[in-house]
Amino acid sequence: MTFPKPSFSPAEPIAVESLAPAASGETRVSGLAEVARRAGAAAAAVIPPLLTLLTVLGVWQLAVGDSYGGLPSPSQVWLGSKALILDPFYDHGGVDKGLFWHVLTSLKRVGVGFSISAVCGVMLGVLIGSNRWAHRGLDPIFQVLRTVPPLAWLPISLAAFREAQPSALFVIFITSIWPIIINTAVGVRNIPTDYVNVAKVLRLSPVEYFFKILLPATTPYIFTGLRIGIGMSWLAIVASEMLLGGVGVGFFIWDQYNASRISDIIVALAWVGLTGFFLDRLVALLGHVISRGDAAS
Repeated sequence: MTFPKPSFSPAEPIAVESLAPAASGETRVSGLAEVARRAGAAAAAVIPPLLTLLTVLGVWQLAVGDSYGGLPSPSQVWLGSKALILDPFYDHGGVDKGLFWHVLTSLKRVGVGFSISAVCGVMLGVLIGSNRWAHRGLDPIFQVLRTVPPLAWLPISLAAFREAQPSALFVIFITSIWPIIINTAVGVRNIPTDYVNVAKVLRLSPVEYFFKILLPATTPYIFTGLRIGIGMSWLAIVASEMLLGGVGVGFFIWDQYNASRISDIIVALAWVGLTGFFLDRLVALLGHVISRGDAAS
């Protein structure tokens, strides 16, 4: 008795072919969904402040109108300072420069003064946070000094340094260092006890403890202080330059006030605000990147 030889037919290719377009379509749909999500997030971040700005400008225009004298309206600011707005890069020598160069000069001063205050502030904050006697001896003094207004330090700095540039740097330093010290000290005191115990078990050296335990644990606190400090640095340099003179956005504002060019002052204030916003976001971004790096390591 013979049995029929079984026959095996290959799998139908139709099913495989029908799956390929579906997978490609799903990838395309997910990609479009991601693009739409990012576009929605960007719109949510941009549209509300833009609408607020337009509302403020509209109310300002309606409240002031086109009357001359006193505070100019937005339209009068545009007409009176159009050249300054459209060409902030001109340089006719001396102090006759566009706003870009004044802001850049102020930023250079802030960069130097704030860098010094950041290094010294973190070191003093670590000392105060980790040493009980240092905290008891220094914290009351720092709490008193941090309440002194920035401009109150200017006569002292001029008497000590006798030059405008180092005096401005000192005012930046003495104004911005306090939030860095205080926040760093709080971060050191809030290091989890488990971290300290692990360091003792592993017998980490002081240097290893600083880089592997203390610094990663206090990074969020340090950058909170740095964000506050950079804003205070920018505030201090603008106020100081009004009295010190020379090139700088503070001097530009004071010079335009003496010339009764209020519209130019308003344009300069917009530059000051946008620059301060950029500095804050830059420090926040740096802190976010470093915190992620510490978490990954």
